[in-house]
Amino acid sequence: MTAAPMGSAPVGRPAPRLRRRLAAFVYEGVLLFGVVMLGGLLFSPLVQQRHALQMRHELQIFMFVLLGLYFVWFWSHGGQTLAMKTWHIRLLRRDGTPVGPGRATLRFLASWVWFLPSTAAIAWMGWHGKAQVFGVIAGWVLAYAALALLHPRRQFLHDALCGTQLVHEQLAAAAARRPLMKA
Repeated sequence: MTAAPMGSAPVGRPAPRLRRRLAAFVYEGVLLFGVVMLGGLLFSPLVQQRHALQMRHELQIFMFVLLGLYFVWFWSHGGQTLAMKTWHIRLLRRDGTPVGPGRATLRFLASWVWFLPSTAAIAWMGWHGKAQVFGVIAGWVLAYAALALLHPRRQFLHDALCGTQLVHEQLAAAAARRPLMKA
């Protein structure tokens, strides 16, 4: 099977609305709070961490790997994280086939574009105020999300680059049940 050209997708696989994807994004953050808390509870006794600043870089690496395992596992085993299931969003390859672990890993790494530019700007500017940090990160997240509106299939940049797409499961099922119109 050959891959579809960039920007095209199988018939009957509509992209979820941006509002739905952002709602899933926020819900994913709520769920990841629990994943990160459990990760911290595992890390601390395993390495005999006695103070929060002790081994903080190792903890950051551990959390990065933990989050990677979470996303890669769910994306490559059904195409949906828990938040994506709630909002009926599925991750597929551009040609409509399931995502494998390699492509899921690539997407996980590419998806850090949601946060790295804003956090780099904050570090470069030397900002530490909560309002400044929140404003820059929230502003960048919304601006990056809005870029999807420029894509012909309304996909995020990291999905377009990784050859993946987000589809709305309920709309896709409804489109599949609809009889094809004859010309």
